[in-house]
Amino acid sequence: MQFTLRPWSLSDIDSLVEYGNNFNIAKNMRNVFPHPYTKEAGIRFIEKMKQFNPAQVFTIDINGKASGGIGIFPQDDIMCKNAELGYWLAEPFWGKGIITMAIKEMVSYGFKTFDISRIFAIPFGSNIASQKALEKAGFKLEAKLENTIFKNGGYQDELIYAVRR
Repeated sequence: MQFTLRPWSLSDIDSLVEYGNNFNIAKNMRNVFPHPYTKEAGIRFIEKMKQFNPAQVFTIDINGKASGGIGIFPQDDIMCKNAELGYWLAEPFWGKGIITMAIKEMVSYGFKTFDISRIFAIPFGSNIASQKALEKAGFKLEAKLENTIFKNGGYQDELIYAVRR
């Protein structure tokens, strides 16, 4: 299945809310990703993402429709040569290899665009699909921290995956 990564636009708001308002996505995201996902939250998100220069967060466009998001977030201070990768994909497109390909594109973009030597991602211990997508994209498991994430009333393991330049 074909997709493109492109900057977010306010015209994406309806599909962002349609696909983002899904507990199966929100349960694997940080709390900054709201559930329920409202139009107001979507507008705030898109306006904030448009402020990054160079762009850091893109929509995963499938058939002309914003169907997920992927971003790279350079760190600061002693972590200044690192960037965190985050992503989500609309549930109808799970299991088709799209997120693995999008991760590979973002890794390439991240190393070309930012002065970094390492890109890391922190999937929850319960999110096996995300772990597999990272591994298929060349990421290696660097650490497992037991019961450090508190989400939806319970603890989960924090996994740290990374790829280096």
